[in-house]
Amino acid sequence: MTEVLLAVGTRKGLFIARRRGEGPWEFDERPYFNAQAVYSVAIDTGGTRPRLLAGGDSAHWGPSVFHSDDLGRTWTEPARPAVRFPKETGASLERVWQLHPSAAEPDVVYAGTEPGALYRSEDRGETFELVRPLWEHPSRPHWVPGAGGQCLHTVLTDARDPRVVTVAVSAAGVFRTTDGGASWSPSNSGVSAVFLPDPNPEFGQCVHKITRDPAEPDRLYLQNHWGVYRSDDAGAHWTDIGEGLPSTFGFAAAAHPRRGGTAYVFPIGADEDRVPAGRRCRVFRTTDAGRSWEPLSKGLPEEDHYGTVLRDALCTDDSDPAGVYFGNRNGEVYASADDGDSWQLLAAHLPDVLCVRAAVIG
Repeated sequence: MTEVLLAVGTRKGLFIARRRGEGPWEFDERPYFNAQAVYSVAIDTGGTRPRLLAGGDSAHWGPSVFHSDDLGRTWTEPARPAVRFPKETGASLERVWQLHPSAAEPDVVYAGTEPGALYRSEDRGETFELVRPLWEHPSRPHWVPGAGGQCLHTVLTDARDPRVVTVAVSAAGVFRTTDGGASWSPSNSGVSAVFLPDPNPEFGQCVHKITRDPAEPDRLYLQNHWGVYRSDDAGAHWTDIGEGLPSTFGFAAAAHPRRGGTAYVFPIGADEDRVPAGRRCRVFRTTDAGRSWEPLSKGLPEEDHYGTVLRDALCTDDSDPAGVYFGNRNGEVYASADDGDSWQLLAAHLPDVLCVRAAVIG
């Protein structure tokens, strides 16, 4: 019998829930990493056994990357920090914002950090090395931190070619390599930066999240600081697809795991009004690659709602139909087992939800 694993990173620990077959969701008795902010979680199902990775941030001990090989029941922290800046960079690690198992290379895991940097691991996340060509990119001195810090928050790998990696940094924009990280190019053509004197710069956009279409790997969806976009050429050019949404400001974006042209966003009212658009708790779905959008709210609160969904707090699993999940800053977690058509509340009164990840195990 298959099991769906749901990992919810919060401001005060990691909560794990499990569902076997059509049974009920069951949360583990206690959170892991008590009192630590968990900004990043990954569920790596590419090896002989699943591995969970979590980026914890202790106010006392600082940030670290933990891993578990028994579906989250026990965790291991390396004897020395898995992610750290070399002394000569003059930088220190604030937190790990992203953990991403490569879609093309078993055992390879990428980490995105604050300050904005990319790290690569070849041992499933036990040790990482700084990807220096991106850290030393000529544009870096001009990168300006977003409101949440200068974080590399998105990593996309291409199952067809391990040399192709796309990243997004707030507020520097999208960068892409096609030679395994030896060189990087800005990939922001068409993405607006309304807060800059030049609203169409080569870099400097405040990208909030990118996700990849499962049927058309060169098709990407992007949620920007104002603007929802689609690229059909792997990020070389972007087209605005925000028409039909109640707001084009937001943080989260997720793609359906199998159905081409289907993606999800959670619109936020405005950058100065960071609550759900119209005070309504609604996920919006496109099934035609952004030509149109429909609100999904069956089972979600109908009254005024103020739970903001952050950039990594919306995700899908590999079920059929797909499971769709989101958590918010009210400490609520919602799940859909039917591609988003209907929802149920899984948890309430958790700490501030920072990230959500789900996967089918077995």
